[in-house]
Amino acid sequence: MRDPMSALTDAFTSFLFGKVETTRLPVRTSTGQAQAVYLPTAAPGLGDSGVIIGREVYSGKGYIYDPFQLYGQQLPAPHWLVLGESGNGKSALEKTYVLRQLRFRDRQVVVLDAQGEDGVGEWNLIAQQLGITPIRLDPIAANDDGIRLNPLDPAITTTGQLALLRTIIEVAMGHGLDERSGFALKVAHAYVVDTIQDRQPVLTDIVEQLRHPEPESALAMNVDIDDVRAWGLDVALVLDRLVDGDLRGMFDGPTTVGIDLDAPLIVFDLSHIDRNSIAMPILMAIVGVWLEHTWIRPDRKKRIFLVEEAWHIINSPFVAQLFQRLLKFGRRLGLSFVAVVHHLSDVVDGAAAREAAAILKMASTRTIYAQKADEARATGRVLGLPRWAVEIIPTLTPGIAVWDVNGNVQVVKHLITETERPLVYTDRAMTESSTPQQLPDDLLAAELEAEERALYIERQRGTGPGSATTVA
Repeated sequence: MRDPMSALTDAFTSFLFGKVETTRLPVRTSTGQAQAVYLPTAAPGLGDSGVIIGREVYSGKGYIYDPFQLYGQQLPAPHWLVLGESGNGKSALEKTYVLRQLRFRDRQVVVLDAQGEDGVGEWNLIAQQLGITPIRLDPIAANDDGIRLNPLDPAITTTGQLALLRTIIEVAMGHGLDERSGFALKVAHAYVVDTIQDRQPVLTDIVEQLRHPEPESALAMNVDIDDVRAWGLDVALVLDRLVDGDLRGMFDGPTTVGIDLDAPLIVFDLSHIDRNSIAMPILMAIVGVWLEHTWIRPDRKKRIFLVEEAWHIINSPFVAQLFQRLLKFGRRLGLSFVAVVHHLSDVVDGAAAREAAAILKMASTRTIYAQKADEARATGRVLGLPRWAVEIIPTLTPGIAVWDVNGNVQVVKHLITETERPLVYTDRAMTESSTPQQLPDDLLAAELEAEERALYIERQRGTGPGSATTVA
């Protein structure tokens, strides 16, 4: 109780000077205690439908990404570019991403595996675990009944066959075909397709027809037969390299029986091919067109086309144009193209700078692992990254990357499960253990079954429209 004199004094003071506010003494505390007063905030994520990649570094939230779920809402295109120095986790990210995507039944993944270890491609362990035989293109093994891909396979449309032949020749020659050479190739291809019905036409048939064109082809254009033969000579010499040169055996025969283009995972093992030779872009061109024209069918599958060492594609103008067209067809094919490169300067300063810029523009998702400061600045300028992201790229540790998904920029730590770890392990040559032990099939099945249960629970909770989150 206040005494009467104090109450009278306060009343008189309030009458003269107005009401006096109560003065509170300051409270001493620490930032650790005071942070509980403020609600936690974080940038919005990408939703909860798709596969989990890992954890956002700053907010601690799970990071979930799926180009097919995001397409049309947060992504204008489903294509993806992955950059970074070796040893920072690019390969592990791609392998776990593929393994998690394959948990959805409507997915199909094709990998161009240009890296090698222990005489096989680095995707060999994953293929074995899934019961899939990689398509190993090897010019030495091909001569001993190895795997062949026929550019004239009937599974490819006649238009696609001619486009593929032109691309092979242009890549090997380093320039486009002139009208006369293109005419000689067109009439040779048309004659071979029309006359050979009892077997698959092969490149030898095209070379033979170029060397000995039919008189009808000359009469149709009112030219001399010797002119048609001269126009096709350079084309014949280029194709002869695939028939009787250093690339013989891989493409000069019927497609090997047993290649399953309906398998959920298709691995083209290019590890036995010299990555610095002209053979690599030729192989890329053949595989790209071959897949494009065998994929055009209404099966409603969503496809992921992952290319390791993708600068082999983007550095060749003709192959880059081919893959640029493939990317444009991405909507019709349900295709997400994933390109993995070490440095952006490998492609933007190359011979196909214009084509590379077009491909980069179509990649709405960009993942950047650690790079040197000057490379990070150059990458930031080309990709339009925010300044804070450019500054932290040189400081990133292995497994952590900057993700830019159509302007939504986050720093993400990639998480790998114990089941995935031995399958994505690719540096055995630098470690004491010669080969990683594969997990028993029953253990793998148990973990995958646990993932399926988690998927079912998420669906029941309604966390995604007809889809779910794959738990890492």
